[in-house]
Amino acid sequence: MLTSPQGPHVTMPGREGERIVNLCANDYLGLANHPEIVAAAHEALDRWGFGMASVRFICGTQQVHRDLEAALTAFLGTEDTILYPSCFDANGGLFETLLTDEDVVVSDALNHASIIDGIRLSKAKRLRFANGDMDELEARLREAQGARRILIATDGVFSMDGYIANLPAICDLAQRYGAMTMVDDSHGVGVLGTHGRGTPEHHGVTDRIDILTGTLGKALGGGGGGYTSGRREIVALMRQRSRPYLFSNAITPVVAGGSMRAIELLSASTELRDRLERNTTLFRELMTASPLEVLPGTHPIVPIMIGEERLLTPLAEGVFAAGLHVVGFSYPVVPLGSARIRTQVSAAHTEDDLRFAAETLARVAGERSVV
Repeated sequence: MLTSPQGPHVTMPGREGERIVNLCANDYLGLANHPEIVAAAHEALDRWGFGMASVRFICGTQQVHRDLEAALTAFLGTEDTILYPSCFDANGGLFETLLTDEDVVVSDALNHASIIDGIRLSKAKRLRFANGDMDELEARLREAQGARRILIATDGVFSMDGYIANLPAICDLAQRYGAMTMVDDSHGVGVLGTHGRGTPEHHGVTDRIDILTGTLGKALGGGGGGYTSGRREIVALMRQRSRPYLFSNAITPVVAGGSMRAIELLSASTELRDRLERNTTLFRELMTASPLEVLPGTHPIVPIMIGEERLLTPLAEGVFAAGLHVVGFSYPVVPLGSARIRTQVSAAHTEDDLRFAAETLARVAGERSVV
């Protein structure tokens, strides 16, 4: 539990006098407590009130909701956007609305739980391919031929590994086999791409993705809320039939106002995204030089592989006692025998923070016989 605002340094119960380095938040750009975001949220609270007490289609839509949808559409380079209470809801309301028992959805094996649960709600036939395995994806697409509609579903960035989906190859296969593409870019938007527009921008395939889902609860200020963005006709269908949209309260004006300001900051300058990239490169270099095993990649999700579950808690407790907040993940969140500490770099971290974190992890791992 935190006793301070979210940020690169936090305080916790019994340790309020310490500035603990926080290396496990989704606050990639350091916007969760950014003064301009906080000011925008205050302004939205004063102008629009605290809550909506209604779903969107009754009386839960204010101008700020429409403005945010338009801002996301322009930022992501899509045709239209619809807001949801969370990205979990966006994924939960997508597949059953779009697909029937005449359709097939082909899903990456490491997709987020919200994609898996969303697919389960639909009547479509479900096929899986091994993470990032384009040969297996092609085999599944051949198997799906004859369906009314085929949809390939993938995370843009896989949250437990920091791996980035091979969207160019996925788009090529989709074109070859007449499939649609859906990307959950919750860990990509704000992080990847020259302007932070996410995994499609990173790969140069923005105009080849049919459906994007994502969250406002990570890099874009961390306030909560999600969205589906993409082809205009798909978004229009979601507004008419997607159950989490139709039967859930609209996001609060405070979240909408703060998120709007986050998009404005990203659109005006790449400074935060560039700083995040530099910090990520530094931390990955430091950890690669340490005795600990780090999964390769370029994303600010930097998993430190421990392997045996019994070693995980002593390491996490040891580094926390030293002033570093990280969290261990073990089975069933990750496969048995692949326990890890998932570290996450922020643009708000200083070089000293990252050097301290790398040194602390390596030192405590040695002391606790992890390496």
